[in-house]
Amino acid sequence: MSGLVEVARGAWPESDGDVEPPVLAGFVMSSFSPLVAEVARRCLTRAHGQPPVAAERGLRTAVIISSATGDAATAAEVARAVDGGRRLGPLLFFQAVPNAVAGYVAARWELGGPVVSLSPGGGADPVAESLAEGMAMASLLIRDGDADEALIVVAEQALTDGERDRALAVLVRDSAVNRPKE
Repeated sequence: MSGLVEVARGAWPESDGDVEPPVLAGFVMSSFSPLVAEVARRCLTRAHGQPPVAAERGLRTAVIISSATGDAATAAEVARAVDGGRRLGPLLFFQAVPNAVAGYVAARWELGGPVVSLSPGGGADPVAESLAEGMAMASLLIRDGDADEALIVVAEQALTDGERDRALAVLVRDSAVNRPKE
């Protein structure tokens, strides 16, 4: 395999207007899943227009979510509820797993490849490290024949005051084979 090439990308924020990601039905109290869905939408729209992706490409497109911190806001809410002896709503259980939003993206865009969630170590730049881990997984899935393309979504929520949520979605394919039909 000669390497991966970028087909399209979407990011958060892309402008000063990117303050809060659009509300995502079924996901509450946290920006993580809406953030993932929004950058995936931006990336896939740039590559394919409106959903769904044509079957000859979509059925072999993997979805990879990579985040050093995961859904920190949901994790904090679950911890507060458990510490306080409160019951958790069923949506919090559902959205606490990154595969939930990955499944949403896959269903919305009719992507039928593998769905993978990664949690790399973090390091000095968690977005860069999460992207590197996602690219390595994409390369593996494509090299092994499990996918022709991969949508890699990196999302890191702001953990301190003054920070902003950051996310990036990159659609990649092998540079030598599996070229999309024009």
